[in-house]
Amino acid sequence: MKLIKLDAIDSTNDFLKGISVLPETTNFTVVTAERQMKGKGQMGQKWESEYGKNLIMSVLVGDFCQDINQLFHLNIAFALSVIEALESFKVPELSVKWPNDIMSYQKKIGGILIENSIKSDGTIDSIIGLGLNVNQTNFTGLPKASSMSVVCEQAFERDVILEQIIEKLKNKIAQWNEKEVQFWTDYKNLLFKIGTPMPFSTANGEHFMGMIQGVSSIGKLQVLLEDDTVAEFDIKEIQMLY
Repeated sequence: MKLIKLDAIDSTNDFLKGISVLPETTNFTVVTAERQMKGKGQMGQKWESEYGKNLIMSVLVGDFCQDINQLFHLNIAFALSVIEALESFKVPELSVKWPNDIMSYQKKIGGILIENSIKSDGTIDSIIGLGLNVNQTNFTGLPKASSMSVVCEQAFERDVILEQIIEKLKNKIAQWNEKEVQFWTDYKNLLFKIGTPMPFSTANGEHFMGMIQGVSSIGKLQVLLEDDTVAEFDIKEIQMLY
């Protein structure tokens, strides 16, 4: 693992994207920052972090996804890697709020953003960004946010967490062909509120009740509706209200 540590940067994803074309930027190159001024989450949402408190990182993964229908495989591999790493630090009640929020109990402690680019030869490079709340304890104005330090009542070494996540990601990618079915099952079992009746809203503001059943092969959320049909939604079409 090649590690590039920065003090402050607009976005670790953007920085890694910019250097990904250089020959010295090898697979699993990691960029971290103490502060990220223009951090972003899913659907362009802004993500902010206290200086020096959290794990702000991006990692380059090349040639794992063979075509665009396999892009969600990397979401699964990385989410499982993060969860397993956090389990080793005894973080309680972990789950994945579809598609890429890491939860402890009912609160978000991390978020994943994966950006893919298709090269001229058809291969796909992916940059995985992770913002993980580690030692930050003040979340004023963010009632649904928390951190490892808050839920575990102790401080953590961010570099150790990073090493664990990358090691587990390498293992997941190496084992994917052999254990793909198991990984999909593991991810499904970790889904936040799976099997629980929950209110949702659509992009046009309509509310409805549903029950999460799983995720489709291309990463759409499968929801059992009140008429006993199962509908599939992508990230821009639905929001869980909790």
